[in-house]
Amino acid sequence: MKVNFWNSSALTGPQSRSGLMCRLQRFREDESGVLAKPMVATLLLMLAVAGIGMDVVRLERDRTELQYTLDRSVLAAADLDQPLDAKEVVIDYMTKSGLGEYTTAVDAEVSVSSRRVSASVDADFDPYWMKFAGYESVLPLNAAATAIESIGNVEISLVLDVSGSMRNNSRLVNLKRAAKEFVQTMDENTEDGNMTISIVPYSTQVSMPEAFLDRMQVSGENRYSHCLNFGQSDFNSANLDLQQTYQRAMHFTIWNSGDYRDRNQHVRQPTCASHDDNPERTALLMSDNVAQLQTYIDRFSPSENTSIDLGMKWGTALLDPSVQPIIAQLADSENPNQSIDSIYADRPVAYSDTETLKVIVMMTDGQNTSQYYVNNSYRDGLSTVWYNEDADVYSTYNPNRSYDRFFWDHTRTWEDHAYGNGTYEETTCTGTIYYGNCYYGSWQTRTVEEPGQAEELTYNELFADTSLKYVYNRLFGDWMNNARYYWYDRIYSYVGSNSKDSRTLAVCDAAKDEGIVVFTIGFEAPWRGQQVLQQCASSASHYYDVDGLEISDAFASIATAIRQLRLTE
Repeated sequence: MKVNFWNSSALTGPQSRSGLMCRLQRFREDESGVLAKPMVATLLLMLAVAGIGMDVVRLERDRTELQYTLDRSVLAAADLDQPLDAKEVVIDYMTKSGLGEYTTAVDAEVSVSSRRVSASVDADFDPYWMKFAGYESVLPLNAAATAIESIGNVEISLVLDVSGSMRNNSRLVNLKRAAKEFVQTMDENTEDGNMTISIVPYSTQVSMPEAFLDRMQVSGENRYSHCLNFGQSDFNSANLDLQQTYQRAMHFTIWNSGDYRDRNQHVRQPTCASHDDNPERTALLMSDNVAQLQTYIDRFSPSENTSIDLGMKWGTALLDPSVQPIIAQLADSENPNQSIDSIYADRPVAYSDTETLKVIVMMTDGQNTSQYYVNNSYRDGLSTVWYNEDADVYSTYNPNRSYDRFFWDHTRTWEDHAYGNGTYEETTCTGTIYYGNCYYGSWQTRTVEEPGQAEELTYNELFADTSLKYVYNRLFGDWMNNARYYWYDRIYSYVGSNSKDSRTLAVCDAAKDEGIVVFTIGFEAPWRGQQVLQQCASSASHYYDVDGLEISDAFASIATAIRQLRLTE
């Protein structure tokens, strides 16, 4: 018999129907187990995501290690001092890092002044957890790196201490050797036309080529000195203001006590050495001629005080584009000692030229000491000192006397004119003078025509050939009270060490602000000098504290540092 399920009396009776409905109602209201399936699905999804994340972490870990090793390998291979084949170096690095199984492609380009190395790895990464999510393919594991070490365009100022203390402990000898080696190294590692070196020797002052100052606005009291006196504000910038009139330093000495006028020579140990007397003290501008540079260094001689601030100012200025018009005019100069090759007529280049590195190497064995200058009242005009060149005789003038105001140095007498500008009465004995009496003759007086011509010297003429000590002691000391005060102490002033330290740091900051790289070398320098050098340098690693022959190591290290070793990819 065919039974209709819903019409069966067994299921449709009153009691049976009521019981079924109750059970259905309870099932509907019962929530136990309702989230079992979604929870299982969510758990599986979380496990899949976590697994994929672990694969990603493994991939990034392996990629980072691979990239790091490849970066190190190309940096080592690109070193200009690296004697091994570039590919050999890269493969060795990879092997020793446990990555030797990867196939590495290496390409190298080598020239005199640069070494470029590129390396790349194209590998596969086999994921593990991703396979449970249905991802069956491998992932790419790639790395590439390029390093280059080169010396491109570079402008260098060597600012070198040649003060008197450099004669001690063979310092100057060691400096010459180190500086010449530096020049040689830089030339060997630089393409022709890419490098210029200016050498700025400094002591109390810095002497510049006359032709350079001729193209500036400089006070013209004398032609003996090629040094400038800078004010405090001049050290706050790297440039030279070609519209400003700078004060020329006087050619004088506070140390020497001699007179050289009769020999037509300038005073010894001047605060500013003239080029005629001391060509080895005149700065050498923008040369790439190794022979010229090394010969110039060999001529250094030690003398006078230490002005680190002036050395740094000129070293910075010769890298500043403000002097480019002067350099352009000096290019191909007829002066063989100061000529600048025409290819450098556009230097110093603008700071915005990213292809050119500007470097200062500043060295001292000491600390800033006093810098002397003649006070304004004694810089120009007539001096009240007269000189007769033919007779080699001085006369000095005293305006406070009522008569006979000229003191003749050679006779120690007062006369009414400078010797050589008139006549005088000479009384002689025609016989024999005995105890002031004339025997066997008579006294006779005659008018004598004085030889030569006396001329009143200007202050700069006087100080250039006659030391201040000679002036006050020999020319005025016989008749003037406090001659030392009036003709020595009052003539000059000085800038002290504290001010000069401040000036040094100001111009160092100005140089660094313009992007100039500053290396400093303390060569057996005292503590105070070391402190200034450390603050002046571009960083702690740009400062060298050396003794003896270590100065050669310092210059060699700087030559290496000038190379620009860098990752480009």
